[in-house]
Amino acid sequence: METIYVNSNNLRVGKVIADDIFANTKYPIIHKNTITSKEVLHVLQAFNIFKVPVLLEESENQLEQKDELINSEIKIEVPQPFMSFEKIYLDAVEEFKKVFFDWESGSKVDITKVRGIILPLIDKVLEERSILFKLNSLSNTKDYLYHHCLATGLISAIVTQKLGYERGFILQMAVAGTLADCGMAKIPHHIREKKGTLTEQEFLLIRQHPIFSFRMVESLPAMKEEMKLAIYQHHERLDGSGYVEGVKLGKISIFSQIIAVADTFHAMTSERVYRSKESPFKVIEMIKESEFGKFDIKVVQALVDLVAGLPIGTIIELSNQEIGEVMFINSFAPTRPLVKLVNKGDIIDLSKQRNIYISQVITDK
Repeated sequence: METIYVNSNNLRVGKVIADDIFANTKYPIIHKNTITSKEVLHVLQAFNIFKVPVLLEESENQLEQKDELINSEIKIEVPQPFMSFEKIYLDAVEEFKKVFFDWESGSKVDITKVRGIILPLIDKVLEERSILFKLNSLSNTKDYLYHHCLATGLISAIVTQKLGYERGFILQMAVAGTLADCGMAKIPHHIREKKGTLTEQEFLLIRQHPIFSFRMVESLPAMKEEMKLAIYQHHERLDGSGYVEGVKLGKISIFSQIIAVADTFHAMTSERVYRSKESPFKVIEMIKESEFGKFDIKVVQALVDLVAGLPIGTIIELSNQEIGEVMFINSFAPTRPLVKLVNKGDIIDLSKQRNIYISQVITDK
């Protein structure tokens, strides 16, 4: 069959990819002979692939078919600008839940499908940092695990970008963060969702989930080896207090630490069956102080900059329910700025008022 190159915007579902497609990866992001699906279209868009080799079927109307492929405007179902992030995100959670159920039934990880779920969210998160403050409010205790997987992927991506990595790594980290807890599908549901105290055996089984996750991704050719290691190590800590192996500083990759920090941050800021959610600002302080020595300082600082680097004039709510406006950021205590109370006009220094903290950023005017 003849191969022609088609603009990805004009590519139709059902067409056959003629050659392996790479995007700064060791292995193809899409393999030769893949049949184009909605997920494949999302992947092409996310990786900015504009020319796609496609097999042209032999037929009497071959010329007409070629003209149709090259010139026609095919409607691709991608998120439109007017769709809110909340709508796109909640739809993605529902899609991910279906994929997770498949894993529970023994299905293998389809990385193209996972990319198709997470990648449409990435650009919105990278462009609009305030979304970081919405993720915990969108989560709920019933579907916490599915929210947590996607949020960990999104937070991992934005931290990776903040650390200066190129887009290929940012996208890979988004997928790796999303898949870090895929091994939880191998843990019985009644143990995952148990409200009471876990038995020692149940606790030990839960701590095996990074191994299960690694086994589910280790044969995926489209995922970098560094990402597979990051998934395996995402519960390791620099001081050796983590699991599965309890390795220390020099043996833990920075990508593992990015997922670890993203995982911890979202977990602590979200409502869970056995624990109430905390303010992102309070969690940042806890990670910096009580968890000091467990996480890479560069990774933690990147998250601090993302969360606490609020523009002057940002409207926030304090833990005492007062509404305030950020007046000045103290570089030595970025989570505790100088705040002007909207109703009273009083100015308070949160670095001195330690009993008060920012509970949330008000992003909707």
